Amino acid sequence: MTQTTELRQSTEHRLLRGWFETGGPADLTEHLRRYGPAPLPSERGARQARAALLQTVEQAGLTGRGGAAFPTGRKLRAVAEGRGRPVVVVNGMESEPASRKDEALLDLAPHLVLDGAALAAAAVDATVIHLCLPRGSARATQVDRLTRAVAERWRAGLDRIPVEVHRLPHHYVSSEETSLVQWLNGGPARPLATPPRPFEKGVDRRPTLVDNVETLAHLALIARYGPSWFRGTGTADAPGTTLLTVSGAVHAPGVHELPLGTPLGAVLAAAGGTSRPLGAVLVGGFFGSWLSAEQAPAVPFARPELAALGAGPGAGVLVALPADSCGLAETARVLGFLAAQSARQCGPCRFGLPAVAADFHQLAWGRPDAELPARLPHRVELLAGRGACRHPDGASRLAATALAVFAADVRRHLETGPCPGAALPPVLPVPGGPAADEVGWR
Repeated sequence: MTQTTELRQSTEHRLLRGWFETGGPADLTEHLRRYGPAPLPSERGARQARAALLQTVEQAGLTGRGGAAFPTGRKLRAVAEGRGRPVVVVNGMESEPASRKDEALLDLAPHLVLDGAALAAAAVDATVIHLCLPRGSARATQVDRLTRAVAERWRAGLDRIPVEVHRLPHHYVSSEETSLVQWLNGGPARPLATPPRPFEKGVDRRPTLVDNVETLAHLALIARYGPSWFRGTGTADAPGTTLLTVSGAVHAPGVHELPLGTPLGAVLAAAGGTSRPLGAVLVGGFFGSWLSAEQAPAVPFARPELAALGAGPGAGVLVALPADSCGLAETARVLGFLAAQSARQCGPCRFGLPAVAADFHQLAWGRPDAELPARLPHRVELLAGRGACRHPDGASRLAATALAVFAADVRRHLETGPCPGAALPPVLPVPGGPAADEVGWR
């Protein structure tokens, strides 16, 4: 390993520390016993205190844990230096079907997230915090608990800035930051064309900070323990720990906290090791990339090293695909879901993505026509970089890596038809139900 990818210490639980200490979620009393109140900047010398907090986050090297892995300190500073009083939006939507990390964090350490939101709001001098959570029965109990937690903190005088809880439609694209902004502005929870980005003009056309719940929980710890502590694990280029949802052919699927830069083989080992021979690994979720079973184990889970392979951390998802499953069938199901869940606001989503999904379905289970081998790679290439949002880009990445990693399977399917693995039960958790536009966006 190079100097920038070498892990500097062993696995350390930080966000999930309380769970491992007590075996249960942390209510406000337990949270305050463990951490005390959030170290909010003092009212006296507020400008200098906010500047110090911004510098602390920048020095820590925290990056977003919602998918883009953008430097959090840089985002905070851009919002703080914008025109108008800022707004903070907490993204707890977790629309990635293969991810459970945000849901787990909000269950086990909700006040760490709310501390991070309060500190971020103080750092940028915001006037309101919007907590965005999914509507529907699947997480209704959790949303009710969080609503009560927000009210309890306010009554206790812990928060200076009001927190408004919102329940949004739960579609794949409704967790995109511009979708949250458009919904909070009274529109549908669909992505907006950019620029302007939310940090420029977001909610009520004010500078808006949109951060994932895990990112804010890390911020709450950085404010308490400092940048050197945060950089004490992970790598020089990717410091800190991260939450990973590991599923598929492993003995202990679930949410695991590991240092960034942990090789994927070690991530699978932390999840109990593989339960069946490994065929491939999906990194990042439904917008992610397939890596071969031979390639994946040595690859560090960190943005710089994954980017060199055309991959990324995405939503912190790792799926171990067993060797007897069909990667083409798994990809076809996901592409069908993504086509149904698009905002259908531009050509790539309205026409290109359904066409690619149909071609993959034919390749996985049908008798492909003679033009498909040349047509499909061309259609996949045309998806990327042409949409109003990143939805077609993510679908294109998934499809392109599937064609590369499962190239031998593509040839066999073209020559002899569907393989036995195409008839096996799915490994990836592809939701059913109606398409997004059939159930509404408000």
